[in-house]
Amino acid sequence: MRIAIAADHAGFTLKTDVAAMLGAWGHDVLDLGAHEFDPDDDYPDFAALAARAVAGGEAERGVIVCGSGVGASIAANKVTGVRAAMCHDTYSAHQGVEHDDMNVLCIGGRVIGPETAREVIAAFLGASFTGEERHVRRLEKVKALERKAAAEA
Repeated sequence: MRIAIAADHAGFTLKTDVAAMLGAWGHDVLDLGAHEFDPDDDYPDFAALAARAVAGGEAERGVIVCGSGVGASIAANKVTGVRAAMCHDTYSAHQGVEHDDMNVLCIGGRVIGPETAREVIAAFLGASFTGEERHVRRLEKVKALERKAAAEA
C-alpha cells in the first residue's frame, strides 16, 4: 500500500520511526516532510501535503504526526475527500476505517511512543471499510456535508 506520511517539528522524530517501520512492512512510503527538524514549522503545511496526496490518489492512506494529533486532524479534514481522525488506540484506528472509511490517521508525537504508534498504525492499515448499508448511508451524509460546504465557499 502507498502511504503518505508527514509531520511538523513536534512529530518529526516519531515520523522518522514510522517511515522506517512502514518500509520494513513492505509499504511504499511517500514522505512529505518535514525532512529536517525546524522548531518554527507549522503543522497545517505538512497536514495539507499528506491530505492532498490521499485525496488526489497519490497515496491510499495517510499518517500525519504533530504534537498531539489534534491540529493535524483539523487541518487534514479541510481537504475535500479526506476523512482524518486522531487515534491513539487500536480500536478507534480500525473502527474509523471499518465504519467511517477514515483514510488519514493523525497521531501525537508528544502523546504516544513508537510501540503504541506501531500498534495503532497496524490496526489502521489492516482495516477495510465494511460497506455495510448503515455505514455507506452515514458516509454519504458526510460527503453531502462536504459538498454543501464546498458549494457555499
